Amino acid sequence: MSHVVKKMTNAEILEMKKELTSVLSAKTPPGAVFSAKLSDCTVTAYQSGKVLFQGKGAEAASQKYSGEVSVPKAKSKTVKPPHQYAPPQNAAELSMIGSDEVGTGDYFGPMTVAAAYVSRGNLELVKELGVKDSKHLNDKQIIQIAKELIHTVPYSLLVLNNEKYNELQQKGMTQGKIKAILHNRALQNVKAKIEGEEIEGILVDQFCEPGVYFNYLTREKNLLKEGLYFATKGESIHLAVAAASILARYSFLKEMDKLGHRFNTVIPKGAGPHVDVKAAELVEKYGETVFDTATKKHFANTQKALKLLSKKRS
Repeated sequence: MSHVVKKMTNAEILEMKKELTSVLSAKTPPGAVFSAKLSDCTVTAYQSGKVLFQGKGAEAASQKYSGEVSVPKAKSKTVKPPHQYAPPQNAAELSMIGSDEVGTGDYFGPMTVAAAYVSRGNLELVKELGVKDSKHLNDKQIIQIAKELIHTVPYSLLVLNNEKYNELQQKGMTQGKIKAILHNRALQNVKAKIEGEEIEGILVDQFCEPGVYFNYLTREKNLLKEGLYFATKGESIHLAVAAASILARYSFLKEMDKLGHRFNTVIPKGAGPHVDVKAAELVEKYGETVFDTATKKHFANTQKALKLLSKKRS
């Protein structure tokens, strides 16, 4: 045991201090009554009544003195109860529509949202195609799987280009609301495509609380609510969400390639410093309209790119 904490009375601490006079340290930590250095252990007594024994000889040294060993209480984890829209335990076996989005954290490029339907009868086939959480797949694998997937499952793919995204955002629409609208519409599209099929559930890869999601959609004419479930990491719960994630990623990659061809350069993903540098480079060459047509303008990267450009010009 490398350390022991004991709870002692003031009288016991003062008595111990007397006994350890010859090995008292000149400096004491904040809130300490004294600190002493033994051959194989350091003893520090605090005004709170706690005495800390540290070092190889901590346990042996602590046993020489009175007081109770203080055992820290384990922190109780507050487990959030599942909401009423949590998917059933057997969700993975059901015929479901799933939805997911890509591009929300990337400065360059659009937001892409996809929904896909995977029936019970298609689960094994979709697995055989290699469908799983897209975070565990590289871009080459995603492209390969997506090309097979588009001929295998009913799906809907929505692409919100940067110009429209910036227009909506400047009107006061949050990214969360934009996502909710696109998810709802993609799910509606797939449901319409498979009319007559047995749908046992609809799973949205959760990006906000269900109540907030429905609030975002109060003005939508067609709100899909019946049989709707929400779960974080939905792609690990049902293959329909994993398929949607792959299709959304595939579309995003294609759109990024288009941007690259348009500007005759490789457009970086993400929102890190490398993105600021590329944005500054493009603005210097093509002007500030780049922010409106190729980026999510409200991201902090815009100001960072302008600062880089200003430094370069000064």
